[in-house]
Amino acid sequence: MSSNLFNDLPEIERGEAFEDLLRCCNVRIERILSSDRPESVLYDQEQDEWVCLLQGEAELWIDGETVTLLPGDHRFIPAGAPHRVMKTSAQPRCLWLAVHIYAASADA
Repeated sequence: MSSNLFNDLPEIERGEAFEDLLRCCNVRIERILSSDRPESVLYDQEQDEWVCLLQGEAELWIDGETVTLLPGDHRFIPAGAPHRVMKTSAQPRCLWLAVHIYAASADA
């Protein structure tokens, strides 16, 4: 089955919409759509995360550093690095691809 990352985008007024695209072993891939009014959520995750901004413009705060992203820019966020979305564009809305990489389980 195939689909398109740019199709069927939800309407959101505030925050972000998350959609899992794939879960396999210790990897989760998700599509994230941001409104132009991001929530002030501070993420501090147990997993590594790689994000790529597909459309829009965004400003992130990652472990004390402010990072501006344009379409095609990507960033690796290591596990335990506090981060938050500071600003996102209204048009086009920010569309992201995120890859979460969890530590291998002891059972693997």
